[in-house]
Amino acid sequence: MNVKNVRPTGAYNLENKRRVVLSARPGLVMGFILAFLLLSSQVQASSLPDFTELVEKHSAAVVNISTTQKIKHPKISRMPRGMPEQIPEGPFGDLFRHFFGEQGRDFGGPDSEPQEAKSLGSGFIISEDGYVMTNHHVVKDATEILVRLSDRRELVAEVIGSDARSDIALLKVDADNLPVVTIGDSGHLKVGEWVLAIGSPFGFDHSVTAGIVSAKGRSLPRENYVPFIQTDVAINPGNSGGPLFDLEGKVVGINSQIYSRTGGFMGLSFAIPIDMAMQVVAQLKDGGKVARGWLGVLIQDVTRELAESFGMDKPRGALVAKVLKDSPAEKAGLEVGDVITRFNGKPVVRSSNLPPLVGISPVGEKVKVEILRKGKLKTLKVTLGELPDDDMQVAAGEPGTTNETRLNITVMDLTAEQRKKLDIKEGGVIVQKIQAGPARKAGVRRGDVILMINNVDVKDAKHFAEISADLPADKSLPLLVQRRGGPVFLALKIKEK
Repeated sequence: MNVKNVRPTGAYNLENKRRVVLSARPGLVMGFILAFLLLSSQVQASSLPDFTELVEKHSAAVVNISTTQKIKHPKISRMPRGMPEQIPEGPFGDLFRHFFGEQGRDFGGPDSEPQEAKSLGSGFIISEDGYVMTNHHVVKDATEILVRLSDRRELVAEVIGSDARSDIALLKVDADNLPVVTIGDSGHLKVGEWVLAIGSPFGFDHSVTAGIVSAKGRSLPRENYVPFIQTDVAINPGNSGGPLFDLEGKVVGINSQIYSRTGGFMGLSFAIPIDMAMQVVAQLKDGGKVARGWLGVLIQDVTRELAESFGMDKPRGALVAKVLKDSPAEKAGLEVGDVITRFNGKPVVRSSNLPPLVGISPVGEKVKVEILRKGKLKTLKVTLGELPDDDMQVAAGEPGTTNETRLNITVMDLTAEQRKKLDIKEGGVIVQKIQAGPARKAGVRRGDVILMINNVDVKDAKHFAEISADLPADKSLPLLVQRRGGPVFLALKIKEK
C-alpha cells in the first residue's frame, strides 16, 4: 500500500463540498448584491422627507396676490443687454420691476396717459379674520390688490402697513374663518435642514418646491436690516411673499429674493426670518409703521490688513468709519477707528451682523457696546435713538493740489466750499493726483479726502506731509478716507527701501 496516496474520507468530502460551494458562489454573490441594493434603496427612500401631508394640511392658507399699478410715463434708461424694450405685464413684469426697477423706453411724453402694470406675488394668511402677510415689493405703489384663496374666491385687500427696509407688508381682507398657517421659530433652523415653499411662480398657483437651508444670517447689498435665510429651494417671480415651511409644517421664513444672472432660479434663494417678520407685523398692526433702533455710525468690515494695523489677532467686528453728529453713538463716546466686537451681549463677527442687531432693539433702550480701541477692550453704554426715515448719505467732493513723495500722492487743503459740501468741519486733505506707490496700492483714489493716518487726525497738507514722513515701514497702517458713498478705512503699507 502506498501510504502517500491515502487521504481521510472526511477530507475528500470536505474538499468536494468546498468545490460545490465555490462553483455556486457567483450566483449567491449576485443575489446578495441585489438584495443589498434593494434594501439600501428602500432605506434611502424611507429617509427622504414626505411632504404630501404638510402640503395637504397647510396649502389652503397660501394665497395668490395680484396687483395693479399706474405708471405715469416710463423713463428712458439703460437696459441690460438682451432685455426687452418694454416691461412686460404679468409675472415677468414683477421680476423686471423687482430686480431692475421701473425701466423701459419712454413711449409717451409728460402728458401721456398713465399706463397700467400688473404683477403677481404670493402671501399667506396669519389670522382667521383676514390678516395676510406678503412682501413690500409685491404691493408697492399698487392701486388695487386682489387676494385669491385656494377655494378660488377673490377678495380686495387693503394695506395695513408696509415696511421697505424689511420688505414686509401686512394686508387685510374682509372674511372670517379662514385657514391659517402655524408660525414657527426661525432661530432654531439649522443649515442643512429640509424646507419647503408654496407659492405662485409665474402665476402657477400653489406650486410646491423643496430644498435645504444653505446658510443663515446672510447680508445682501442694500438690505442692511435683514439677516436672510439662504436656501436652494426653487424660487421664481411670483413666489415673492410666500411662506417657507419647516418639516413640522411651521412657517420659518418669507420668500423674498433670488440671486440670478439670467432672471431665473440659479440655486440661491433668500427668505426673511419669520421671527423678524412677526416683530415688524406687530408694529405695522399697531401703528402702520416700524420704529427701529439707531446707533448713528457708518461701518465697514475689518480686513486681514486692517486687523493687523489695529493690532488684532484676526479680522472681526464692525469698524467705525464715521460717527454721525448728535447721534446716540456720539453721545456715548464712540469714536472713528473703534471696532465694535459685541452689541447688547451678542457677538459682532462681521460688520453686516450689526445693523440687524441694532434695528431689532427697542428705541430708548440702554445697551452695552463692547469695542476695541487702540488695542484695548472697552465697554460703553448707549441709549438707542430711532432710525430716521431716510438713510443718511455722505456726499463726495471734487478734487483739488500739494505734494508728498513718500506715498507718491498729491494733496491739498480743503476750501470752505468743499468743507460745506462734504460736511467736514475741520482737518483733512483732498487727493488731486496719485501715482504708482503705497497709497494707490492701498486703494486711495483721486478725489478722496484723507482724514486720518495711523490713528492720527490729519489737520492740513503740511501736517499730512509730517505724518507721512514718520510712518513706519513694512507694517499695515489704518488710513481713513472719505469718498463718494461715505468714509472708508484702507490698509496702507510702505515698503522699506
